[in-house]
Amino acid sequence: MVRVSRSIRDLAYKTMQVREKLTKETGKEPGIEEIAKELEVEPEEIAFSLDAIQDPVSLQEPVYNDSSDSIYVMDQVKDAKNTDELWAENITILEAMKKLNDKEKLIINKRFFDGRTQMEVAEEIGISQAQVSRLEKSAIERIKRIWK
Repeated sequence: MVRVSRSIRDLAYKTMQVREKLTKETGKEPGIEEIAKELEVEPEEIAFSLDAIQDPVSLQEPVYNDSSDSIYVMDQVKDAKNTDELWAENITILEAMKKLNDKEKLIINKRFFDGRTQMEVAEEIGISQAQVSRLEKSAIERIKRIWK
């Protein structure tokens, strides 16, 4: 169990009261911004407080069940992108990147982690696109040698 502070619970209950009041007055469900304005708090605080009072759900809880098969919450939130193998590869790549010089690290980060083009990187760091290409190629080759 996670303990939620009294102030957060109080805000959540006030939020529900204001939601009900505004729904009766306007005939439609108010948005978080409207509720936040009424309570004079930030919308993020409203969202956080409402999330905090939700009952936790077990990953083993079935969301669908027929006579032969069940689907559990865990099946719905499975992350195929972040597998154990990928985690290990990322650590290896990060370790290899530590061995690059500062300019090579900068170029690899901007190109592959920030998604920039060689021209964009060249303009940002003040060198030619050809130099970016050459440095990128040598950095990748060094990473490959370290990785093997």
